[in-house]
Amino acid sequence: MDDEASRYPAVGTLLGGQVDGVTCGPSVLVVTAALTGSGWPGAVAGRFAAAQRTAHRQANRLWPRALGTTPWGMRAWLRRHAPAAGPFRIRPATRDALAAVPAAVGPVPLLVGSRWLPRHWVLVLGIDDDGRWRVYEPGSGRVRALDPGLLRRADPTAVAAVLGWPRPWCLLLPTGRA
Repeated sequence: MDDEASRYPAVGTLLGGQVDGVTCGPSVLVVTAALTGSGWPGAVAGRFAAAQRTAHRQANRLWPRALGTTPWGMRAWLRRHAPAAGPFRIRPATRDALAAVPAAVGPVPLLVGSRWLPRHWVLVLGIDDDGRWRVYEPGSGRVRALDPGLLRRADPTAVAAVLGWPRPWCLLLPTGRA
């Protein structure tokens, strides 16, 4: 991921925010498709809101949209609409899985939440020279910097300040094999 970081937006970049309280996942999908050159037609800056709504319908064929987007819906959407980004393997956010993020071959969707429930998708875009992760956080629409040591130390307040929620639940790790 270190080599890829320079081609993704820098910390502080405004990419656009989610249009409502349940489109964080679709926002991550649209940004992933746009950044990986998948050519998804909805990934046009002036049409970001419409692209999110379309991706939400496509990713949640059976799951109620009011409950957000499941990891399985995210992976299926990426397989269909952004094949250049994956394929992806769904992994629980264990120490080993989080430690694999720097070696990932592309952006890594990460589901975060409270101690009891997963609530919010963010997108790890790359690793900066200082080891901090570049993370697109759809609630703010910005790329933020996350010290991965905060995850290892389980510092919920500091993690929530960057990602919106304190606890990582799972991630979609790109495998690099088509």
